[in-house]
Amino acid sequence: MEHFVNAPADAVVDGLDGVVVAAGAGRLARLDGLPDVKVVVRADWQRDRVAVVSGGGSGHEPAHAGFVGPGLLTAAVCGDVFASPSVEAVLAAIRAVTGEAGCLLVVKNYTGDRLNFGLAAERAKALGLRVEVVVVGDDVALPDVAQPRGVAGTLFVHKTAGALAESGADLEAVRSAAQRVADSVRTLGVAVTGAAIPGRPVETRLGTGEAELGLGIHGEPGVEVLRLGPVRDLVARIAGDLGARVDPGRPLALLVNDLGSAPLLETAIVLRELLATELGARAELLVGPAPLMTSLGMKGFSVSALPLDAGLRTALLAPVAAWTAWPGARSVAPAAVVAVPESAGHEVAAASDDARTRAVLLAVCGALVAAEADLNALDAKVGDGDTGSTLAGAARRVEAELDALPLADRAALLDRLSDVLATAVGGSSGVLLAVLCAGASAESARGGGVAAALLAGAEAMSRYGGAGEGDRTMLDALLPALRSLADGGPAAAAEAARKGADATAGMRRARAGRSSYVGEAHLDGVADPGAEAVARVFAAVAG
Repeated sequence: MEHFVNAPADAVVDGLDGVVVAAGAGRLARLDGLPDVKVVVRADWQRDRVAVVSGGGSGHEPAHAGFVGPGLLTAAVCGDVFASPSVEAVLAAIRAVTGEAGCLLVVKNYTGDRLNFGLAAERAKALGLRVEVVVVGDDVALPDVAQPRGVAGTLFVHKTAGALAESGADLEAVRSAAQRVADSVRTLGVAVTGAAIPGRPVETRLGTGEAELGLGIHGEPGVEVLRLGPVRDLVARIAGDLGARVDPGRPLALLVNDLGSAPLLETAIVLRELLATELGARAELLVGPAPLMTSLGMKGFSVSALPLDAGLRTALLAPVAAWTAWPGARSVAPAAVVAVPESAGHEVAAASDDARTRAVLLAVCGALVAAEADLNALDAKVGDGDTGSTLAGAARRVEAELDALPLADRAALLDRLSDVLATAVGGSSGVLLAVLCAGASAESARGGGVAAALLAGAEAMSRYGGAGEGDRTMLDALLPALRSLADGGPAAAAEAARKGADATAGMRRARAGRSSYVGEAHLDGVADPGAEAVARVFAAVAG
């Protein structure tokens, strides 16, 4: 896997200034001392309250430097990728931010972090500073392990400690609240890829269709390899395991964490399914889904569950500066659904039948369904490969609505078809076809014949779509076909449509549509799929 770095060994050092600058002037700073001391601190810190310091190996961004700010961390100590920061770096952070109120260190339960943060705490105490340590081990993937790993649930500790410190609470109160969260939060994650570390080969343990439950945030093996089916089954497994390990008598805060490269579309589905479980039914507060404690580019997610009480709820809802990476905790409520308003003054015509119109529509729909694979194959060469599926889907929807359509009233039928296509067919194709039908409906209402009405609709399509003849779109077949329909009937229209569609294969440049983004070499000899669809439709109607 490729990475956007200068040199792998310099990645963390190079990135720190970008993190500081991105926050905006006067908000963050880094301690001088690169490359050994990689520490981000609050630029506005006055040492008048308890300082909250955390950190660990880099590669988990936005953790930890992204959470430095009012109401969260006072400083973040950054190690190299997946490597604990040095004792000297941790001590430098403590000394930079600790005043008379003292300092709390929040440490994830990894040997390197415990040792380096612990030794730094002892050295700071020897210097006369008040320092307390809370170690977080929230991972339940390996239930029998003596030292559970600290993972995304640590962020609940950051938020709770940060809120109390910001409010002016003393060190013991901050430590006590942080310890309460650390003792009760539980996390379980799953991934379908490992972590890709700059400068190292990517380890691939998983095959196609497999997911690893409990994969560590440094790429450590998980507890079980699962076959990947519907995500609801995976979420149910995670929710069940977490539910068995959190206090059953209290409401929960849930955190859904993207481990690095899971798209929001997918993590949103995870959230939907999570809230449908027994664990989700207990949720009062929600954080995410968002990338919060990542593992470089790992594709996966984790769920953290924290039992709530009044004090923790207040701490999680306390405001933080908007420029931090914390997305905020929100109250959980079902997805809101509101009714679609009725169209004012738009009446749906009653269903009626007409044998000739029915036959034409069935011929059109049948031709598009039959051509689905061929049109997709054409579009794969010049577009995104879905023209056939889009048009076949439109045809199937019209077929399904056929008995409810006003077949005996051309203007009303075209108006209704416009509604169906605009509602049921995605992308630009559905809108263009809806414009065609709407324009044809208006011309029919003014007394125009079939050919004149359809030609008016095609001209409206050209006007709003921004294409015309010669631009390598369906209009290269549609416009000549409709002109021929008025003079020579269906057979002449079919002949003109075929001639126009074939001509697009020789057009080496498209000036509209998705093909306009494709190079000439890929267009040469390939007919435009929309024009080909028009030709097949007119051939079917001509019979």
